Amino acid sequence: MCGIVGIVEPELGRSIPAAEVQHMVRTLNHRGPDEEGSVRLPGVALAMRRLSIVDLAGGQQPFSNEDGTIQVVANGEIYNFAEVRGELEQRGHAFHSRSDIEVLAHAYEEYGEAFLGRLRGMFALALWDGRTRTLLAARDRAGEKPLYYAQTPSGLLLGSEIKALLSRAEVSREVDLEAIDQFLTYEYIIAPRTIFKHIHKLPAAHYLRYRDGAIEVRRYWDAADVPVRAWSEGDARDAVRETLAEAVRSQMMADVPIGLFLSGGIDSSAVAVLLREAGAASAISSFSMGFGEGSYNELPYAREIAALCGTQHHERTVSSDVRGLFERLVHHLDEPFADVSLFPTFLVSQIAREHVKVVLTGDGGDELFGGYDAYEAQALAARWDGLMPAAASRAADAVLSLVPPTEKKKGLINKARRFVDGLASAPAEIAHYRWMTFLSAASKRRLYTRGLQEAMAGSDVYRPVQDALARYGGDDLLNRQLYADLSIYLADDILVKVDRMSMATSLETRAPFLDARMMELAFSMPGELKIRNGTRKYILKRALEGLVPAGILHRKKEGFSIPMKNWLRGELRPLMAELLAEDRVQARGLVEPSEVARLIREHCDQRENHAHVLFSLMVLEQWYSTVLA
Repeated sequence: MCGIVGIVEPELGRSIPAAEVQHMVRTLNHRGPDEEGSVRLPGVALAMRRLSIVDLAGGQQPFSNEDGTIQVVANGEIYNFAEVRGELEQRGHAFHSRSDIEVLAHAYEEYGEAFLGRLRGMFALALWDGRTRTLLAARDRAGEKPLYYAQTPSGLLLGSEIKALLSRAEVSREVDLEAIDQFLTYEYIIAPRTIFKHIHKLPAAHYLRYRDGAIEVRRYWDAADVPVRAWSEGDARDAVRETLAEAVRSQMMADVPIGLFLSGGIDSSAVAVLLREAGAASAISSFSMGFGEGSYNELPYAREIAALCGTQHHERTVSSDVRGLFERLVHHLDEPFADVSLFPTFLVSQIAREHVKVVLTGDGGDELFGGYDAYEAQALAARWDGLMPAAASRAADAVLSLVPPTEKKKGLINKARRFVDGLASAPAEIAHYRWMTFLSAASKRRLYTRGLQEAMAGSDVYRPVQDALARYGGDDLLNRQLYADLSIYLADDILVKVDRMSMATSLETRAPFLDARMMELAFSMPGELKIRNGTRKYILKRALEGLVPAGILHRKKEGFSIPMKNWLRGELRPLMAELLAEDRVQARGLVEPSEVARLIREHCDQRENHAHVLFSLMVLEQWYSTVLA
């Protein structure tokens, strides 16, 4: 695991000073505290900070081919590197280490850009081909590892995090107001956009080619291209178990101890029991976070799995005293991000790093097999829309808005309010994203200043979701929704959160569900195998029968969240009042102070739950004060 940077100048003449490269790469020390490496060629520099996990003694980057014409740095792990290396050795390539990253230089030399399709792993890489004077950068299929870039008058700059690019004076700090609208709508910003107008995310499953001052970005893999097969239930069940088990085994690759995040849910439990089946669980440490509030706490289920598998279990409870973390985590994220589970993700990573350098996670299971409430809501909405006119949805929303929300995590009242609000306030064209957005068009008209509204006049904040839904062909509606979530919610929310919060503690995370073969297997199965008669993750649960206890396998999904709505009425209320004070809101000029004050009053009086909007506004103000100060 590493942090990487790259500099490529258009003329390829100047010898780039070492200090310039060091200044960029040392902003990423947290991603790679063990060592630093770089290569500087005329007009080109690549550098990395390393967290040593594979080939501790010989895995120093950059790596090159035999004659040095190809240089590469990379962040991540290539799980099938031994297989690829064997093929390359048969073709005459010579290797000088046991590192998985060395394979990249030789695989590119042998197969060209098509080498990306041969890789199974999580990675962000930057490769310089001196023969064609080309820079190639790429990200893994799911987007587990990040990569950002900016083109300036002095050339192309690359970095694992935005902060590496902002260390360069020539990179513009101009804020993208459309990105602010995206953030306040979804709580995150969708690739390729970032909060900065002139800094871009390389999307998952894409590569960038830079040659002669020109950038091309292309996709090299797409789950939408996987043909759906006619599976028998038995064959599908066996394939899921076997493929996931093989993914878990392959991701145990390390020369250091590994651990496991245990949430108490199906996906992390599946990874745990498959580690046990591989004979490794007793040597594994597991880590969990809980909460004092009963409806949010899943520690008992995590303990049950830890005891079953015999892991060395460690757990702690998240308190509402997270104010001290707030500024630190906003800084690590580099751009506004308001998924509140960032706090427990950071804290569980912190615990894990006291014991291990690597953990496996259950990320991806929901997006592959249909685990979210929103899929059920969309199925119900399809029936509702056919029976009830839009006016009835608005009327039901008006009636339910008179019923105060409860302090529970979900509960019947909260779920009913959320369902009807999504029907009434979000366009049907975004399908299940009606329940994955947090600021309606009507709310924006009240909240946004005239200047921000005018800046949004020609934009469509829902377009990325509509494009993703449209890109998946065929008539399998659930697979279309899963594809959109794989492309957007997983890549730009879940994996961003996990990468930044774990790497803030110098911890590597790995997700067996996001193995290339696992993703392709899941998308080869029709939606009716994933949600059947209201049972979510149907085929995954069948595959895990006899391995995961029935009480965990069939309990309702809760999600990894925190009681932010309650904390904003209590311990975090002073921080909210400070960040959203009238003078600060007025000075920023983005939202109306009177509307913010109304949202705060209604929330603190428990008349409404405005936690999503208020926390997002707090993050935005803290980001301006911390990152753009």
